[in-house]
Amino acid sequence: MKMNDAQIERTLHQFEAKAIPPEHPVLQQLERLFGEHTYFLDRNGLNIVEPVETEKPGDEGLAVVVNLANWADENSTSSLQAHEPESTDIVVNLEHDQRH
Repeated sequence: MKMNDAQIERTLHQFEAKAIPPEHPVLQQLERLFGEHTYFLDRNGLNIVEPVETEKPGDEGLAVVVNLANWADENSTSSLQAHEPESTDIVVNLEHDQRH
């Protein structure tokens, strides 16, 4: 999902990562590979955030972090190795900042 600035900010308060800015040259390649999303880099690799489908009242606005690629080296600085999307245990609230 493509996120607005407020959603990105809320996500970054709940998930330790860096958002790839929309003007970054790598974004076109990522969108060709994975589609239109807001992309995040963390210590594990490349991630996106996808809404959680729920019928439970009060869970609207929840989203799960999905890992798309892992770092190929231990320093988390060089290249990424893509793999099948893997949902993580990280759930963020896009409507409210939950950090205390």
